[in-house]
Amino acid sequence: MSIAPLPPLNTLIAFEATVRLGSFTRAGEELNLTQSAVSRQIAQLEASLGRTLLMRRRHGLELTTAGERYLHQIRHFLEECADATAQVMKNAGENEITLACSSGIAQFWLPLRLTHFRRQHPEIKVNLIMRDGVTRLTSFEFDLGVYYLRQENLINFDTVKLFDEEMFPVCSPHYLAGRPLFTPETLKHETLLVLEDAQHQWIGWPEWFAINGTDSPPLRQTLRVNHYPPLIEMACLGNGVALAWRHIIDSVIASGRLVKASNFSVSKGGGFFLITSQHRHENRATRLFKRWLLEDVAQHPAR
Repeated sequence: MSIAPLPPLNTLIAFEATVRLGSFTRAGEELNLTQSAVSRQIAQLEASLGRTLLMRRRHGLELTTAGERYLHQIRHFLEECADATAQVMKNAGENEITLACSSGIAQFWLPLRLTHFRRQHPEIKVNLIMRDGVTRLTSFEFDLGVYYLRQENLINFDTVKLFDEEMFPVCSPHYLAGRPLFTPETLKHETLLVLEDAQHQWIGWPEWFAINGTDSPPLRQTLRVNHYPPLIEMACLGNGVALAWRHIIDSVIASGRLVKASNFSVSKGGGFFLITSQHRHENRATRLFKRWLLEDVAQHPAR
């Protein structure tokens, strides 16, 4: 049986939250989205329905007749969906956990830790979701997340800092070729590997140069990649210099594939956090892994 027509679920959630909270901005804060992202989702919903649901007035938002009727039905549907989800979560296995993290954490930081955890707790079933940016997740998709945050306050989530950020340039030993480590000034003349699809809160090359008191170069001699693991692989293969986080990149440096390209590092007060939803049931596996990971990071920060 085909269930059609059916708009994307996220557009329905955005619509309900916007009406309930009275603005795109407050809905975005609840859903961890920007105001413009919420507005686009409602525009997408209206386009799929062929009906205007909300009128943008000077004094605020106003439901159309179609919007009022649709809201009543959609709110009932979402409440039933939430109830059904809660029942499934209550009955979920106590020995199963879903982890979420960025692709860089999944490739460079988490595998060895997961290996040690599974050896100690083979009864725990682990599922892994890779999503670059916690705002690209919904809270019901995962039990625990590991993500970079500039600030630890995250609406609808509890956060525990694992370690502070520290970013420094890295390159392959072949690229350095016996030369002294670069200063910010000498780095201007090197090929810089740029993360094109960076989260807006991450530190990029212009910010790195500025914090170190140097004007940013025009970034003409660059190689741009929109995904972090291949960017680091390009650095390992000698294609240029990349920015990397302490701890996240430690295993690659320990393997000898990368070395520090400079002793200059930066931080803007952010860090990597263990994230849990305030509205999700915490089963035995979640409690066990959270406790284990915090102890492991404290004892083996460079694992």
